[in-house]
Amino acid sequence: MKMEALRSIHSSDLWSLCGRAFSFTRSQPALPEKLFFCRAKFGDSGVNGSSSLRVVPSTLLAAEKEEAKAVLTLFLKKQGLSKGVAARTINKSDLFIDHLVSRLHSVHKSRYLVGRELTTLEIRDALTPYLESLLEEYGNVLVDLVENFPNAPAPAKQKAVAPVSPPVSTLDSKKLKAISRVSELDSSGDLRPQILYLIELGMDLEKIKLITRRFPAFSYYSLEGKIKPVVEFLLDLGIPKAQIPTILGKRPQLCGISLSENLIPTMTFLENLGVDKTQWAKVIQRFPAVLTYSRQKVKQTVDFLYEMGLSAESIGKVLTRCPNIISYSIEEKLRPTAEYFRSLGVDVSVLLQRCPQSLGCSIEANLKPVTEFFLERGFTVEEIGTMISRFGALYTFSLTENLIPKWEFFLTMDYDKSELVKFPQYFGYSLEERIKPRYARVKVHGVKLLLNQVLSLSGSNFENVLKKKIEKALSDGGHENGKLKKFGIGST
Repeated sequence: MKMEALRSIHSSDLWSLCGRAFSFTRSQPALPEKLFFCRAKFGDSGVNGSSSLRVVPSTLLAAEKEEAKAVLTLFLKKQGLSKGVAARTINKSDLFIDHLVSRLHSVHKSRYLVGRELTTLEIRDALTPYLESLLEEYGNVLVDLVENFPNAPAPAKQKAVAPVSPPVSTLDSKKLKAISRVSELDSSGDLRPQILYLIELGMDLEKIKLITRRFPAFSYYSLEGKIKPVVEFLLDLGIPKAQIPTILGKRPQLCGISLSENLIPTMTFLENLGVDKTQWAKVIQRFPAVLTYSRQKVKQTVDFLYEMGLSAESIGKVLTRCPNIISYSIEEKLRPTAEYFRSLGVDVSVLLQRCPQSLGCSIEANLKPVTEFFLERGFTVEEIGTMISRFGALYTFSLTENLIPKWEFFLTMDYDKSELVKFPQYFGYSLEERIKPRYARVKVHGVKLLLNQVLSLSGSNFENVLKKKIEKALSDGGHENGKLKKFGIGST
């Protein structure tokens, strides 16, 4: 009877709601997961009023609800709602969030049939157009719709939709007010305590204003409650005082995050994933935003690294050396880049361990141009793959500032290009400070060393190898007896 009742409801009704979630107690271990049944409209199949029951694990359902809340929050803020108002609206929108999740299951029903989770991008792309259509239909009563769902207000059918967002000048005035607070003086004629504290750390007023322009809330953070505790915490980790302005400039949001409820638990979470706890100062200096990402986002990155074949120990090292890998989108950045390197014959797991930042490069703007550069100069795809495998950072270099000038100088050297396949690290050395001076030393003596001997050896080891090479040439009759002394190599 319940199924028949569901079928009698027309699927075009906006208020098709997800069925209530329910769970079994622990006394029923045969069904340990919470199940979520969702009725959805199959507009693309042409079937109206049909019902579909999908079973979704409770953990996935909870994650999807959080993603839906994030999309809705961002959408409301874009319409001009303040952070506080948007948050209050979200707190009253449980039924509407259920409805959004139901819509996800409808739009991406094929993905759920094969058990594949949606990415953040797919969730956003599915919900944003739908929210825009509701805004067009309901105009400035959209908030009422969200808060009172499914009891909807009357749509603004023929009326022009009143703008929900405040005028740009209003938004600008809020930002200007925040910026003006930076240089405001108190009753004694001094700057605010938090501003004086930041100046003492090494910031100037213009830098503080620049940060506030990007993140207006920064000027409202209290000294004792927000800024100072975080700064002292960073200093206790071993971060030099001189680096604090740079860190706050990159991620001022750090000062708005609770130490006890967010920062420290996040660090513990990352340590459990293998981040070296003795290296926190370096990790934060490399990527201050690492402590502001959700555990879900971090876990997605870690799961991807496991998928690429990395061990738990290797993942910890990657997160320590290159924490900004957490910021990359799995589906838009990491996975396509990994597939591109695989197409060149590169072992991605090895590449990730040697140079994880390579997977942050743009395929169109960075990777393909470098590949074409080497192909045009006679290297095969196999040789290019070997070069990347031996020197993971190869594709992180600029064509115009690095690869091209070093290639042009290489053509003046007495080496076959196969030497670059054996020693692609050539491109990692300074042309003016290492390559040219070292090669000049070798050439002036009329001897020849392997390319890696010329560049990779320390100064003293290089001189020893060069001396032995000259002595061997001399013993073979290839040099005049006094030539060693001429160049300061022979005995006195």
